[in-house]
Amino acid sequence: MSIVVTALALWLSAAPDRVKQARQARAEEIREMFAKAGVRQPPQEIYLRIFKEEGELELWAGDPGRPLALLRTYRICARSGQLGPKRAQGDGQVPEGFYRIARFNPTSAFHLSLGLDYPNASDRARGRGGNLGGDIFIHGGCATIGCIPIQDAQIEEVYLVALEARAAGQAEIPVHVFPRRLGQGALEALGKESGDPALLAFWKELEPAYQTFEESRRPPRISVAKGGAYLVTPSRAARAPSAPRRTRP
Repeated sequence: MSIVVTALALWLSAAPDRVKQARQARAEEIREMFAKAGVRQPPQEIYLRIFKEEGELELWAGDPGRPLALLRTYRICARSGQLGPKRAQGDGQVPEGFYRIARFNPTSAFHLSLGLDYPNASDRARGRGGNLGGDIFIHGGCATIGCIPIQDAQIEEVYLVALEARAAGQAEIPVHVFPRRLGQGALEALGKESGDPALLAFWKELEPAYQTFEESRRPPRISVAKGGAYLVTPSRAARAPSAPRRTRP
């Protein structure tokens, strides 16, 4: 028993070094990524968008109240479940909807991981009852049952950028998970493929958030109505600073 405890203690003490090692390995690449996007570092605000059908995770960054810029798109390297939200523990589904990063886990079994706040208020209102599951992460490795896995080198980038944003003062980092890109004709195609009116109605709630960001490059404000429906309100963009008044000499 003491051997097991000692081994676990050694593993836990070494695990936080993953973040230090990631900084050493990725610092220059992350600096170049920000420079190429024209975004100052550390970022004051970041935003993650996930598209299940395309298998992509987008990392956006910029200043509060200003249009965000795309830093990088990452390939999701393993999939679980089908299109549609997660409604129960053990259903294998990746959640769909509007979430936030709730946990930073430097001792993850999947290298590094960022935990989502699933189940959120909408999930709890609409779940099938009982245990809705949890522990939904963006993590390294290429294995999953309901999570969002990307390669280890890629989770290092996302994890470090999220740490920088949190240290710079961003209290809530939004993560929006869509069934696919909801451009023109997408909902009609999804409706035909699923044949499920209830599922199509849910996806129609997500579409305004997608369209709002496409038009403004600003994450919208999200609230949840009684019964669990998502309500989307466009974020107000900050006004450009007014020109200073000229004074006579």
